[in-house]
Amino acid sequence: MIKQFNPSRLKLARTRRQLTLKALAEKVGLTPRMVSEYEKKYCEHIPPEHTINAFSDALGYPEDFFFISDDIEEVSPDTVSFRSLKSMKAAQQHAAIGAGSIALLINNYFESNFNLPPVNIPDLRGLNPEAAAETLRELWKLGSQSISNMIHLLELHGVRVFSLAENTQSVDAFSFWKDDIPYVFLNTQKSGERSRFDAAHELGHLILHRHGIPQGKDLEAEADQFAAHLLMPKKTVLAHSNRYLSLEDIIGLKQNWKVSAMALIVHMKNVDGITEWHHRNLIIEASKKGLRSKEINGIERETSLLIGKLLNSLKQEGISIKDIATHLSLPLEEVTNLLFKVGVISGPNNPTGETKRPNLRLVK
Repeated sequence: MIKQFNPSRLKLARTRRQLTLKALAEKVGLTPRMVSEYEKKYCEHIPPEHTINAFSDALGYPEDFFFISDDIEEVSPDTVSFRSLKSMKAAQQHAAIGAGSIALLINNYFESNFNLPPVNIPDLRGLNPEAAAETLRELWKLGSQSISNMIHLLELHGVRVFSLAENTQSVDAFSFWKDDIPYVFLNTQKSGERSRFDAAHELGHLILHRHGIPQGKDLEAEADQFAAHLLMPKKTVLAHSNRYLSLEDIIGLKQNWKVSAMALIVHMKNVDGITEWHHRNLIIEASKKGLRSKEINGIERETSLLIGKLLNSLKQEGISIKDIATHLSLPLEEVTNLLFKVGVISGPNNPTGETKRPNLRLVK
């Protein structure tokens, strides 16, 4: 049987490595025009074996990856909400979206083997961010208590959460809907508090801006406001606000909601818990202590509970994370980087660190 070369997969691999046509051409000894021809949907020139070998070596993808007939599901940039676009280069944006396409492959694999949590994300378009946060807390029966773990909460309600190990902090986080399934991607280079806020921010996009994400400051501001009200309910924040709050008080109080000191200071001002003058002085003092980029008494970064359970169940069947990568013809590091590196950092006998066996069951 003659294998059929798949141009879309070559383009994805190149995009993931953030290589231009010219850069890849130089690595494999071809002209940019010839590489471009190989990436065209109706490619008339099948690469010879030595060229496939060169592509595989240059891109770090198994040769079999380029010969799977199924096209990679594309994630439309118009549906993607990026946490920040200010310092992101186009190549970084395209590479991150490429990671989203790979995550779809991994999610399809999990769905073919497990019954995953059903999606329970309401469409709250039209509500203002504060009302949306209050409505969601009521729908999900969260009361006014602090949310113990944002990733676990998202997964419980059907959001597929993946990690990003991009070598840049410019790609903060992003989210999108695909086939009525919500996806959230979080950068593992962020602090625990900021990653948690990013998760709540992306949930805001999923709930408030479901159909298309035209980029704009208003939408980002709405998602920020939603995240702040979801993580720090107004009445609980006001209960701790007073005119004598010091930065030391803020650093102690932020543990109540597991947010950054900066986020708490800003939110206290926005809900009229402190005055503009008080807010300004706290911000100046916090900035001097470097709290715009780090935390004092920071929390541990949240990780996926669901992925740990899935991998643990697969392990009971003799399937490792390396086997998953091989089955999907993907580089191992592409898979582990999207799965919070659970399969890499976990112990051999207890991948999730839990004492109980997971409730999930393989679909037979």
